[in-house]
Amino acid sequence: MKTTMVRLCAFAGLLMLCHSSFAVEPLRIGALVDMTGVYSGIGGPGGVAAVKMAVDDFGGKVLGRPIEVLSADYQSKVDVAATRAREWYDRDNVSMITESTDSAAALALQHIGESKRKITIFAGSATTQLTGKQCSPYGVHYVYDTYALANGTARAIVSEGKKNWFFVTADYAFGHSLEANAKAVVEQAGGKVVGEVRHPLAAPDFASFLLQAQASGAQVIGLADAGRDAQNAVRQAAQFGMGGGKQVVAPLLIFDSDLKGIGLKVAQGLQFTTAFYWDYNDETRAFAKRFFAKTKSMPTMVQAGMYSAVMHYLQAVQAAGSDDADKVMVKMRELPINDFFGKGGRIASNGQMFHDMYLAEAKKPSESKGEWDLLRVIKVIPKDQAFQPVEQSGCPLKD
Repeated sequence: MKTTMVRLCAFAGLLMLCHSSFAVEPLRIGALVDMTGVYSGIGGPGGVAAVKMAVDDFGGKVLGRPIEVLSADYQSKVDVAATRAREWYDRDNVSMITESTDSAAALALQHIGESKRKITIFAGSATTQLTGKQCSPYGVHYVYDTYALANGTARAIVSEGKKNWFFVTADYAFGHSLEANAKAVVEQAGGKVVGEVRHPLAAPDFASFLLQAQASGAQVIGLADAGRDAQNAVRQAAQFGMGGGKQVVAPLLIFDSDLKGIGLKVAQGLQFTTAFYWDYNDETRAFAKRFFAKTKSMPTMVQAGMYSAVMHYLQAVQAAGSDDADKVMVKMRELPINDFFGKGGRIASNGQMFHDMYLAEAKKPSESKGEWDLLRVIKVIPKDQAFQPVEQSGCPLKD
């Protein structure tokens, strides 16, 4: 009896071993976002929800493998983002990471992804270095960049005759890049930059920076920041009587969620560039309705872009028949992007996803028909005008 039991146990153990040997490993996607900081409303929990929506809509499996979403808060710290990415790649065998904000962290992730031969898709970070001199064969810049943001907003305002600018700039990679691109547009259009001042991320008070801008006499105060920093700067500018009359406040990156936070009484008339608006057409409204049911908020362009990017990635994996990064990147560049986020979108050799952008304006309170009815699209900026041509990007990668 004892011998029989030993044999049965050994047989059962062999079955378990065989079962584990043939178990299908999930395809893992990592969503690295700011959960609680100044950019949490842009990507944050809503970005993670968008990624999970894309996975569910794809069917939850690809190539017979279940798809698993990992998420983490990088706390707006480059070292935390880098550590988490390495852990995901080395310990969890994550195939792709999508992030929602922060250019400095994005550049670090770009280098790590290249060294590990893993795909990284950037949804909220904006520096053009991601598709410029620091481009990667495994990096995709999906939603917007500082060139597109500055090109749309600055060009529109300068064309109205407001040519003298002063910049209030976030003092890190994103802010520097946005300011530099906006300066170039202003100067090319015959305008002049009369000064600039830098502020730290999550600045508690913008009074000293705005007073310098006001004293400069510039016609336009360009805000090269985002998230809660942009909200606070716009609010305090209004308190100082800026934003109307002789001086115009121009946020170079602002979201509909920011407009809601500021309130249309203050935000009305602000012009800015965006990649997406939930109320643009029937397709955007249909996605937004489903997103709202899960999050109780309308999607920002970053959150909508994260959904679109993950869906495109999974379609490329399916088409490639593998999650091998080189094979998937070939398919990501080959396959067009035609969804609610982008029509006729394409990924170029430098990783830039070319798609139409929009010049928008915040509505007056009297024009708004609901809490999320915040802006109007003034005009479409065609993709080949919105983004920097590949040959001018400085990226050494070629088609």
